[in-house]
Amino acid sequence: MLSALDLARRIESGTLTPAAVIDRCAEAIAAREAEIGAFASLDIAGARARAQNTGALHGLPVGIKDIIDTADFPTEYGSPIYAGYRPRADGALVSLVRRAGGVVLGKTVTTELAYLHPGKTRNPRNPAHTPGGSSSGSAAAVAAGMLPIAFGTQTGGSVIRPAAYCGVAGFKPSFRLLPTVGMKCFSWSLDTPGLFAAGVADVAYAAAAITGRDLRVDRTAPLPPRVALVRTHIWSQASEAMRNAVESAARAAENAGAQVSEVTLPTIFEEAFRAHPTVQDFEAYRALAFEYDRHRDRISPILRDLLDAAAAITPQAYDEARRTTRRARHAMTELMTDFDALLTPSAPGAAPHSLASTGTAIFNRLWTLLGTPCVNVPGIDDEAGLPLGVQLVGRFGRDHATLAAALFVETAIARIAAAAPNS
Repeated sequence: MLSALDLARRIESGTLTPAAVIDRCAEAIAAREAEIGAFASLDIAGARARAQNTGALHGLPVGIKDIIDTADFPTEYGSPIYAGYRPRADGALVSLVRRAGGVVLGKTVTTELAYLHPGKTRNPRNPAHTPGGSSSGSAAAVAAGMLPIAFGTQTGGSVIRPAAYCGVAGFKPSFRLLPTVGMKCFSWSLDTPGLFAAGVADVAYAAAAITGRDLRVDRTAPLPPRVALVRTHIWSQASEAMRNAVESAARAAENAGAQVSEVTLPTIFEEAFRAHPTVQDFEAYRALAFEYDRHRDRISPILRDLLDAAAAITPQAYDEARRTTRRARHAMTELMTDFDALLTPSAPGAAPHSLASTGTAIFNRLWTLLGTPCVNVPGIDDEAGLPLGVQLVGRFGRDHATLAAALFVETAIARIAAAAPNS
């Protein structure tokens, strides 16, 4: 994989040029794209011509999930309804990337309208396995070394889960830290842009570059965090390998000096977990009204079935789900007074051996509903060599502290791995 932070430092020092980075990406794309299928569209020559050492991103190439509008690339939202569609303007996030000196190399594959119907992308670790979704192309492109930075979106688990399945760092910021203007909406209360990069420091650097916020965690060693090991009420639905991975990460962090405590969540969190589909589906039925009302026959059966069922959700049920959400957010704020981050699974296990499904978001949707920052921490594999991501969840608005805790855990995991026999 390509470290965005390392590449930026080398460009800044003059030992590497942005065009040379584009060439590295092009070599990886030539070698693996036919098998992986991470891109919906590409413009390598245009990116090379535009690459200059400017801004905080120093001309680094970036991938944009094909759910976000781009004026100079098609934006098809993973749907035949929008085949060949060319927006007249960039989405706000794309404009931020360009202002920061990033160069859009291509649009990455999304599942249909950012829901569950898979695209063409395969997992770089093992192409017989799903890369996850809906930000499948972004995660796979970073994992395959085809991009140092890519952007995705999360409504349930569409950043953290594919990051976990592909073995890269994924960062879902606090709700509304990144703009959604010019992004195809699925659920306006939940949709959250996020980032993929090789490691936690890389994703923090990229987030800092485009937001102008103090999010970098590479300049000083992170202090030992206060971590809560949270199993949640669905812990039994995680594989044994995933449960072991989370517990191993907790031990590694504790051995490195972190304060680790086991915490049982109040019942309001289980109620909020059940509220997520009500909020999401009620809003999706309205956000996708044009597609559903005029092009229902061109929507995949899995999305059409969801929208059919969502039509029956009453405004009263939606309002009650929103009230539950508010209570859970208050409870989360109270819980986080004693901790810097919660440690929990990023997914039920390793990427499923299937290309017909992108997996399930059951270990992500609660945190998306609460709007909290989440980071997938890579570094642990199962016996078959597939990644097992662990998730650090922080307090709303405390994105830097969450990223710092994630870097601490990532470093602790790497230290244990390096000390293991035959490592």
